[in-house]
Amino acid sequence: MGRWRFPHRVAFELGIVAMGGRPVLVPGKLDAREPIEDVVRYLQNWFHGIVARTETHEHMRRLAASASIPVINARTNHNHPCEILGDLGYIRAKRGSLRDLKVVFVGEPTHLCHPWFEAAARLPIQVTQVCPKGFEVDAGYLSELTNGAKGALSVSNDLESSLHGADVVYTDCWPQRTNDEEKASIRNCFFPYQITTSRLKWRVLNASFFHVTVTRGEEVSAEVMETSGKSVYAAKEYLLHAQNAVLSSLL
Repeated sequence: MGRWRFPHRVAFELGIVAMGGRPVLVPGKLDAREPIEDVVRYLQNWFHGIVARTETHEHMRRLAASASIPVINARTNHNHPCEILGDLGYIRAKRGSLRDLKVVFVGEPTHLCHPWFEAAARLPIQVTQVCPKGFEVDAGYLSELTNGAKGALSVSNDLESSLHGADVVYTDCWPQRTNDEEKASIRNCFFPYQITTSRLKWRVLNASFFHVTVTRGEEVSAEVMETSGKSVYAAKEYLLHAQNAVLSSLL
């Protein structure tokens, strides 16, 4: 349900078929004409589970709250848990363990930043968001996750010091703006945080670099994608495995 980027839909469909199921794409837009609560009650008559990609996190919450069958979050504007589960699977396969993993997320608090913090709340890993001042993750949200967390969660405005000893460097697109003046302001704020080969080489010799949607020359240099970007592509294999694991555990 919802609008899809192809890797996730393809991976889910392949996984469902491999496990003997049948995926069906439900057309339409959630909460457009009929309330979500009514739509999900129709669907649960025919399906064993729902994989949804919704425009807002509130839509996902309403979907899950109304359903008597499992609902899998395939992405909202707040978080993208399957993507990070796949990356964690890749990292564990390469590293041998997730214990004491140090992750540096460079960028604003996007739907990719949030699930890294959520992972640190449940796993013994360290996650630091690095960003310009004014773009930090919501303090209340961070405090709620930190309470009782198994890992460590933090925010920094200092990229150079945060990169020391990192196992994973993760980034996302710069904030989107509509006019030239705002775009120039964003570039001035975020360009000093661009991931470059020199930063990876001198600060994090053995780190893996990750990115989902790449804008070369902005959040990441073109050279990084050619020299250090292999993790970006290799990790996508594990998206399929992670989503299969979710489906298997729920269904």
